[in-house]
Amino acid sequence: MYITVVCPQCEDETDHEVLKEAPGDLLVRCTVCGATYHVPVPKERLINVKAIVSMEEESIVGSVELLEDDLVSVGNTLVAEFGDGEEVVSVEVTSIEVGDRRVRLAKASEIPTLWTRVIEEVVVKASVHHGAKTIPLYQQCEGEEPFVVDEVYTFGDVRFRISHIKMRTGQMLRKEGWKTVAKKIKRIYGNKI
Repeated sequence: MYITVVCPQCEDETDHEVLKEAPGDLLVRCTVCGATYHVPVPKERLINVKAIVSMEEESIVGSVELLEDDLVSVGNTLVAEFGDGEEVVSVEVTSIEVGDRRVRLAKASEIPTLWTRVIEEVVVKASVHHGAKTIPLYQQCEGEEPFVVDEVYTFGDVRFRISHIKMRTGQMLRKEGWKTVAKKIKRIYGNKI
């Protein structure tokens, strides 16, 4: 195990290997200069940050447990709890509220609310072209289910070949064989077979 503390030899914050643990005390060795000495056990405080968890049609209020010094950024994957901690889900941070503004990165202790979306199961949206007509389709999928450009899929009773995939980041996957997972997809475009 490693911790980061100020080394008295280096006079700087460095990584230290924990050699021995005792109640309230750690024997550590600096990975930079090799000095060995005792330090008090660092007091890491856990805090619960309010999380708005979006589950497609509905949103619920839950919480995410973080260390107060943790840095959280948009796109991070975290575990949210709700229902008195009885239910837990994997979520992706979509927005961070600090005061009256939204930011992309913040320290956990500064965050009153995280806006998140469930990524264990997501609804994948598809626009499938059939001649001059476009068919909108929706399919419930596991967040890690793969989708590949130029491969054939079936949503409901409609079979189609993926022509391109629009990512949540704005990027467009167009080349044959390019792939991604359901939780990263904004919309799939394809042609009916």
